[in-house]
Amino acid sequence: MQFKFNKNLTSLIVALVGAHAGAVMANEAPEQWPTRAVKIVVPFSAGSATDLISRQLAHSLSAKFKQSFIVDNKPGGSASIGSIAVANAPADGYTLLMSGPASMVTNKFTLKNLSYNPDTFEKVALVAYTPNVLLTNKDQPFKTLAELIQYAKTHPGELSYASFGAGTTSHIAGEMFKQMAGVDILHVPYKGAGDAIPALIAGHVSLYFDTIMTALPQVNAGKLVALGMSTDKRSDMAKDIPTIAEQKIPGYNIAPWYGIAAPGGTPKLIVGKLNAAINEALKNAEFNKKLQGTGAEPMGGSVQDFEQFIAKETPRTETIVKASGLTTK
Repeated sequence: MQFKFNKNLTSLIVALVGAHAGAVMANEAPEQWPTRAVKIVVPFSAGSATDLISRQLAHSLSAKFKQSFIVDNKPGGSASIGSIAVANAPADGYTLLMSGPASMVTNKFTLKNLSYNPDTFEKVALVAYTPNVLLTNKDQPFKTLAELIQYAKTHPGELSYASFGAGTTSHIAGEMFKQMAGVDILHVPYKGAGDAIPALIAGHVSLYFDTIMTALPQVNAGKLVALGMSTDKRSDMAKDIPTIAEQKIPGYNIAPWYGIAAPGGTPKLIVGKLNAAINEALKNAEFNKKLQGTGAEPMGGSVQDFEQFIAKETPRTETIVKASGLTTK
């Protein structure tokens, strides 16, 4: 026996089923979350430190909630493309942002026509930070931070430093270094570490602030020289590399950090569930071992801790940006 279906009737049935499913999702109580896959938007490319840390966290959250947490890379625009996608997403807990300095703070001051408001994001939890290492190549006439500063002061404008993009942490770190050391060094932005490191090795630029994860292999191979760590304490991954602060610039402390954020209006119950799960993951020895394998240091804390962290970072970043004239476009 053969059945003939009316195409219009079939389309109507499909539409009604879809509408019903959408209504069920829209009416889902926060207590039920999550009942389906959750997307973590990463505003940087696959293979970046942000991406690797996000995938480790996604794996842990998937196991905790028995639902898939999927990483969705949306790089570009100094993290603004991915940030916009999350800012415009439904506030239902199913779209999250692995935020960082650019998406939450720096873009407010460096991008003239920012089409999202970082302040509206719900802060969920700080996850980790990654120390940056100030690198140079073997052919430079300086091998220590003190020698670099002395050389830069006697050769103003001659040196240059790479970053993995205008407005990124490596850019802000360079400008902060210039201001605190009182030196004149030219900024040269690249698309990422994949472009900046070869440029540094080849001598196209003189310096580069890179994450410890990608910096150490080059240092250990003898291709690059580490002049100092950007954080206020030495990294367990490279205890022989002194901090910039302990050498010549007291108070110097800056590093890329990573924190989960959600669209404004996301129910507090969902935010609370996520915060608790992330802090639980950060106390897990296996998860911490994976984090440290990327050079990252765990952070954690309450929602209020995250909010206070942003409140402190914002004026400091604004001061650096305004003094440097970093507005990009």
